[in-house]
Amino acid sequence: MSAQESQQGSPWYVDFFNNDYIRIYAPFLPQDHTEQEIKHILQLLQLPPESRLLDLCCGYGRHTIPLARQGYAMTGFDLSEILLQKARQQAESEQVQVRWQRGDMQQLPFTQEFDAVINIFTSFGYLPNDEADQKVLGQVYQTLKPGGLFLIETVYQPRVLRHTSPHGIIRYDDGLIVLEERHIDLLHSRNEVHISLITPDGQRTEYQQSIRIYTLTEMVQMLTQAGFVIQEYYGDLNGAPLTLDSRLVIVSKKA
Repeated sequence: MSAQESQQGSPWYVDFFNNDYIRIYAPFLPQDHTEQEIKHILQLLQLPPESRLLDLCCGYGRHTIPLARQGYAMTGFDLSEILLQKARQQAESEQVQVRWQRGDMQQLPFTQEFDAVINIFTSFGYLPNDEADQKVLGQVYQTLKPGGLFLIETVYQPRVLRHTSPHGIIRYDDGLIVLEERHIDLLHSRNEVHISLITPDGQRTEYQQSIRIYTLTEMVQMLTQAGFVIQEYYGDLNGAPLTLDSRLVIVSKKA
């Protein structure tokens, strides 16, 4: 069975983004970290409040809600109903207006609607091949107004190749243990990870991840093919230079 498929035969990302996902990653994403990311996102976009923004693969609204709180007209789009429901509840509790919509990023139901699209925290490269990823970029282009911006922040292939270890163990304060078994598929340039969650009572849950890890050259070629003009690239949302050990941030514009 491919690591891109779950035990039920569906793509891995259909099953992975649930409450366990939040349990794994939320402890590493405190509020002050998110606030800094929001500050950097706004510095990169240079768009005034009331601009219309699409948070593509918004998850539980970690960036969507703070941006809406600052006056931006936010749409949060994600495939996971579990994460969207959490996002709705949080937005309601903060009395923040956000349009939430569930769907597949390969079929975005918007046309020339947004001043910018953001895709943050490695939410690209999940699909089974480059052609599907290219289709997503075409969909993003379609959603933007002329001159609209696309900001993507994701893993960078050289960093993954240089730093990935075959095994990892994370122990959480609540007793949860997360085991990761990692493999780089060099032929297809994919980071394959088998994740095991072990709770204090001994229950074990298994997940797969399979993420296409792109070079800067590949991403620029794909964005250009979709019609975008590259504005700048960085190694972090804070505008740090791209290095072999950084993440990858690209700002592009709809021609």
